[in-house]
Amino acid sequence: MSFVVEIQPEILPKTDNSVGIDLGIKTFATFSDGTKIDAPKPLKKRIKKLRKLSKPLSHKTKGSKRYEKARVRVAKLHAKLKDTRTDFLHKLSTKIIRENQTIVLEV
Repeated sequence: MSFVVEIQPEILPKTDNSVGIDLGIKTFATFSDGTKIDAPKPLKKRIKKLRKLSKPLSHKTKGSKRYEKARVRVAKLHAKLKDTRTDFLHKLSTKIIRENQTIVLEV
């Protein structure tokens, strides 16, 4: 299937706000105004679950039915992890863009 959709892009109002962002290890991001953004909580829970599901997978015989079931479980969890990270990044970047005119990143 193929869909063609015409949309009118929404032009955001101009603001004089600017923000500096420092990406870190303990906190995901720290803004120049002192705001700290942590990584999403569900992410930690899913990473823990991934460790729990990966171990039994390594003990299974490749090609067996049980190996395939375990592999599918791990693959689904990887997909959920990816979706959680992507959703978090999209929401955060959209919020930053809507609130600020100038964005500066520290590398």
